[in-house]
Amino acid sequence: MERLKALVVDDEPLARERLSRLLQEAGCLVVAALGDGLALLHWLKTPHDVDVIFLDIQMPGPNGMEILAEVPGCPPVVFVTAHSTYAVRAFELAAVDYLLKPVFEDRLAKCLRRVRNHLIRPLSPIELKTLLPPPVRFPIKAGEGEIFMELDLVTHFELADDRVWACRGLNRYVTRWSSLAEVEVAFPDDGMLRIQRHLLLRPQMVKGVRTTSVGRTKVLIAPKVELTVSRAMTSRTRDSIRAGII
Repeated sequence: MERLKALVVDDEPLARERLSRLLQEAGCLVVAALGDGLALLHWLKTPHDVDVIFLDIQMPGPNGMEILAEVPGCPPVVFVTAHSTYAVRAFELAAVDYLLKPVFEDRLAKCLRRVRNHLIRPLSPIELKTLLPPPVRFPIKAGEGEIFMELDLVTHFELADDRVWACRGLNRYVTRWSSLAEVEVAFPDDGMLRIQRHLLLRPQMVKGVRTTSVGRTKVLIAPKVELTVSRAMTSRTRDSIRAGII
């Protein structure tokens, strides 16, 4: 079987390198790896032999959807992003597929089969649901009973008073768990980071990072809401946020 020739476009170096490696391990030839939308527009001005472009959506300059919507004769595109909310629009633009970060080998293999079979068409709602993972939910206490909260709404988990609280910024909700280790076991693929002994951060929810005058790192998780990162976890936390693939 002839090797698929792929172009990778992502403004995050670690995400770009990881996807390039996964494509190469899957037998593809990565012809180039670009860092933003302007670089892609420049690249598209000259003819290139490429079968598919793996394109991030949120990037400096023109985003991935703007490029696909405006560039005539653009090669087949697979969107790769951390945000499932763009999925419907992606398929309206006739993207070949839509991959959520972090990309795993089995999902990438399914995507590459779609590319090889040239299934370039808008998907029906039923087909779209088969590609998107269902929301992950867990119970929180509400009065005498429980309700279910989606994990994607949670910024961090906090251990206080021998209870684990699910937090949305300043709002806290008590869970069934009594240790942060139980939360990590419940969601092994979410990429949570123990930034303090009592704090478990979801890095994908971080809106900003800053260093204080005394050299401590703080992460912004909601307007005017910051968490302090331990010195031991500062480097790993910054790398995880920059990568955008946790």
